Amino acid sequence: MKNIFFFCFISLLFFTQCTPKLGETVKKDIPGSTDMPVVDKPVTFRSAPPVAGPAPRIKMGKAEQFRLDNGLQVIVVENRKLPRVSYQLFVDAPSIHERSTAGAIQLAGDMLNKGTASKKKSDIDESIDYIGATLRTSASGMYAASLKRHNTALLEVMSDVLLNPSFPQEEFDKLVKQYNSNLAQSKDDPSSLSRNISNQVVYGKNHPYGESMTEETLANITIADAKAYYKDYFKPNISYLIIVGDISLNEAKPMVEKYFGKWEASSNVINKTYKTPVPPNGATVDFVNKSGAVQSVINITYPVDLKPGTPDVIKSSVMNTWLGAGVYFGNRLNQNLRETNAYTYGARSSLNTDKEVGYFAAGASVRNEVTDSSVIEFMNEFKYLRNTRIDEAELQKVKNVLSGAFGRSLESPETIARFALNTARYKLPADYYSTYLEKLQRVTADDVMAMAKKYIRPNNAHIVVVGNKDEVADKLVPFAKSGKVNFYDYKGNLLKMDDEVIPAGVTAKTVVEDYINAIGGRKKLEAVKSFEAEMATEMQGMALKLELFQMTPDKYALFVSMGGNVMQAEVMNGDKGLVSGMGNSKKVEGAEMENMKDKAITFPELTYAEAGVKMDLKGIEMIEGIKAYKIETTSPKGSKETHFYDVKTSLKIHTISTEEEGGQKMVSTRALSNYKDVDGILFPHTMTVTNSAMPMPMKMETKSIKINGDIDQSVFSID
Repeated sequence: MKNIFFFCFISLLFFTQCTPKLGETVKKDIPGSTDMPVVDKPVTFRSAPPVAGPAPRIKMGKAEQFRLDNGLQVIVVENRKLPRVSYQLFVDAPSIHERSTAGAIQLAGDMLNKGTASKKKSDIDESIDYIGATLRTSASGMYAASLKRHNTALLEVMSDVLLNPSFPQEEFDKLVKQYNSNLAQSKDDPSSLSRNISNQVVYGKNHPYGESMTEETLANITIADAKAYYKDYFKPNISYLIIVGDISLNEAKPMVEKYFGKWEASSNVINKTYKTPVPPNGATVDFVNKSGAVQSVINITYPVDLKPGTPDVIKSSVMNTWLGAGVYFGNRLNQNLRETNAYTYGARSSLNTDKEVGYFAAGASVRNEVTDSSVIEFMNEFKYLRNTRIDEAELQKVKNVLSGAFGRSLESPETIARFALNTARYKLPADYYSTYLEKLQRVTADDVMAMAKKYIRPNNAHIVVVGNKDEVADKLVPFAKSGKVNFYDYKGNLLKMDDEVIPAGVTAKTVVEDYINAIGGRKKLEAVKSFEAEMATEMQGMALKLELFQMTPDKYALFVSMGGNVMQAEVMNGDKGLVSGMGNSKKVEGAEMENMKDKAITFPELTYAEAGVKMDLKGIEMIEGIKAYKIETTSPKGSKETHFYDVKTSLKIHTISTEEEGGQKMVSTRALSNYKDVDGILFPHTMTVTNSAMPMPMKMETKSIKINGDIDQSVFSID
């Protein structure tokens, strides 16, 4: 392949050097020939690139409309390129402040295709798969698409799902379980935390855009809530049906009437309004602590008044693309923070329109030690845009990037459907999208600067940071107009840091001793000579069993099984250790062996003194709504862990371990809860483990615990 490219390149080079130039006679060095005149007439057609022609108008198909008697507005965009038809139903429901049942609307949308009066979810899935179709539902409607020849079969299923959802309890329970798993993951995911907290500080908790689902609100949601949302807001008179593909208006009309004409309208849909959020009066720093984090997630954000279809939309998109839009890798933020300073793998910005209130956001994930430097560079770029006129070459490059992205987007029928919906919903001119490229090319450098001055507001921004408080927070104080950092918990509750002063007389030693006493006392714990436990968990839908064995002073074994087969094992017996899995095994030696010896200890806190472990009480922090003492331990080998002990109960509720592997830091956390008494000793029966290398948290439930029992010594055997 390389030879082909080389040949083409040489051929092209030879051609451009040897082909006579227009209006010129070529002189060749032919032996014995001297009669080839040289023409000194200048050549101009290669001295400059060709002038760009006018921006083309896009032919996307004419959008034709009609309305059913029940108020459903139907838009048909005929496109005969492929024998496919897509249907997007959009329910233009008002924004709703859900409060104690935040998440019910999302759940209602996901429940729509989980069963109807005559079909189970499996029947719906089978019907869609059989014709190779697509069907998705959400709180704002549904999307369906198939080959044209399956039109009737698709509409049969789609209309049944829309008009006759049954909201089965078993499917509701599955979704709740899935949501809980997602929430557990988001609590430990810095990017998810950043999104949730950013929404809350930008919009406020009293605005629908500022609330988010939590474990508490999810627990409050019932099937009745989901049914109520469907009953109140899934109405044809506030809905649009956009049909795109190999179908004409005359073909669509009778089909729409047949399948959607019986959908009952309602005159009681209430359009609610809320106070419009405004940017802060001076920059604020809003911090969410994530102990042990080696990176900070930065999001600089604030609300903007930018309505869809207004003249500023295209102009401001050019400005934001130059600043940091992901579609343009050469944007200023990326070139600064990634290419020049190597602070991050990528920096981005977005400027979003909305009929109620839009927002601006710019952010990146950066190393702890350069968090404050990164914020400085963000601010420098904001000021640069506000005060510097983009040069014409860069402006044209940005326009070209946007033109290309627009053209590629037209390959998707869903894009055409979205354009048709936006045109009707926001009452845009009929040619708004077909003339997009023309409007884009008319944007000037002065327009870009005007948009920057209007929408880039570094002095009125929320600087939201999720990261390690101990290493980062104090460095961010200079960016806050108030001179202080606002701290939030993972739910978005503002924390009063004055309440986190360590009481007199409390030390790391007293906290650990209180923990030992809380779970049973030193005497009882020291009497434990053997320990075995069975735990269960799921990973990607597969049930796993974990069996743990410990025996003083130096025996340890852990087996992970699935379907009765051991998938992975760790065994230590004295000075010998073995790790096996997937048909391979490896002897454990050196530092790895020393770490395995630590795993043989049932209650590590008992051995801190004799093992030479240093303890440092770092303060008080909120861990998932619980006030806890934070203690950092350092072993003689230099390994560090951070432990959190409930201030009220003295129980250990969280542990963070950091290890370095291949030059990268790996952070693992263990959340401990559900303590139960076993022979006079309290053991946590629920443990949620997260790791920076794991796609999602793993929640383990303890099924049984035995202490001082007879352990079969064969479990510690090493071949």
